[in-house]
Amino acid sequence: MELTFFGAAGEVTGSCARVRYDGGTFLVDCGLFQGGKDADRKNLQALDFDLRGIDFVLLTHAHLDHSGLVPRLVSLGYRGKIYATAATVDLLGVLLLDSAHIMEKEAEWINRGKRQRNLRRGYEAGPLYTVNQARTSLASLRKMSYGEEFSPHPGVRCRFHDAGHILGSAVIEIDVESGDAARKLVFSGDLGQPARPVLRDPTPLPEADFLVVESTYGNRAHRALAETEKELVSVLRDTLERRKGNVIIPAFAVGRTQEMLFVLADIVRQGKLASLHIVVDSPMAAAVTELTLRYDELWDEETRELLAWIRAHPERLRLRFVQDVEESKALNNERAGLVIISASGMCEAGRIKHHLQYNIGRSECSVVICGFQAAGTLGRRLVDGARTITLFGEKFPVRAAVHTIGGLSAHADQPALLAWLSHFTRPPRHAFVVHGEREASSALVDAVGERLAWPNVTMPLAGHGYTLT
Repeated sequence: MELTFFGAAGEVTGSCARVRYDGGTFLVDCGLFQGGKDADRKNLQALDFDLRGIDFVLLTHAHLDHSGLVPRLVSLGYRGKIYATAATVDLLGVLLLDSAHIMEKEAEWINRGKRQRNLRRGYEAGPLYTVNQARTSLASLRKMSYGEEFSPHPGVRCRFHDAGHILGSAVIEIDVESGDAARKLVFSGDLGQPARPVLRDPTPLPEADFLVVESTYGNRAHRALAETEKELVSVLRDTLERRKGNVIIPAFAVGRTQEMLFVLADIVRQGKLASLHIVVDSPMAAAVTELTLRYDELWDEETRELLAWIRAHPERLRLRFVQDVEESKALNNERAGLVIISASGMCEAGRIKHHLQYNIGRSECSVVICGFQAAGTLGRRLVDGARTITLFGEKFPVRAAVHTIGGLSAHADQPALLAWLSHFTRPPRHAFVVHGEREASSALVDAVGERLAWPNVTMPLAGHGYTLT
């Protein structure tokens, strides 16, 4: 049996692993590379192997760095089935079409600029995949339930378990018969932080022969949620009440927006702020929030109670979802009193760039960064203290206060990762630490070796095949 990582090895994005065994080949995840100058090149080259030899695909969850290359996979000729949880399949019906729409618009913008500059005549930029290709790929998806055992191919049995990261996120348990041997593989996907809003905690598993575990925050511990809320209240009061500005929150449409709404509502419910006027300016976030409400069986009990309170007190929490483009543009005229939550979470695309354009240069405003910002992204530059940023080809001074509030992360921190790993009753034969920048992955490798005394823990190399014996 051989395991090869084509992304998320020594970096966070581009999750895609191939397993070859006596009897077949399958992929776990098929994600986009995001951020940095090489992302476009990596995405074009990412599936440069024999796709006809892939028997099936398993997806851990709907975030694009784990699923965003599915339309390209299908457009390049893959004709097999793609298995995911029911919620993940529903989310992909929103995310993949939105991703393709953004790609098409960005290609149009590039081509328009080239024509205006009269450069490289005859060359037309094209999207990685189109909306039609994304829509076609949805037919390959198959819905599975948590805990349901299924056999996507002879000799393989799989189960999805709740990962507590975003709606529908899964830890995947895979039993593979290869030759005369049977082996259990476990892929953590992205693990959620325990005791966080909305979703249930990650499901622990007792055993694995081979384990692939994420390490986004493998080198740090998150701030306690109570401390995070205290800092957020301080930012909201200072910006909305004292400085009379707006608070801009870049947030992933899936997971982070819903968690942020929970935290903001809970702050008002506790009386720490009298009221809030929140605008969610992201059609995708609105659609995902609607899906989240439909999958209430996946919530924790605190979320059920809070939703009942929100519905009973509409005067204290004014919540507006913006769909229309003109209504979105009209927000630029509202100079004070708003909390604007918008995608994308790393400030790379979408409506958040317009809200930054109209607010980043105003000293009375604040930008709250509440999620992971990959190297090379605009969000990362803000976190790193950039004095100016470029939006739509124009430079803007950063005069707004930029606050990084890390305690709201949907990713498990190092203590939570170690706690989840400690439930294995014996060390895996080999554990692979992925989905983290090199510092974070290396720190988790060391921590697992030192604190759990696991003998074989590796930060894998991209493109290298590892023999599983």
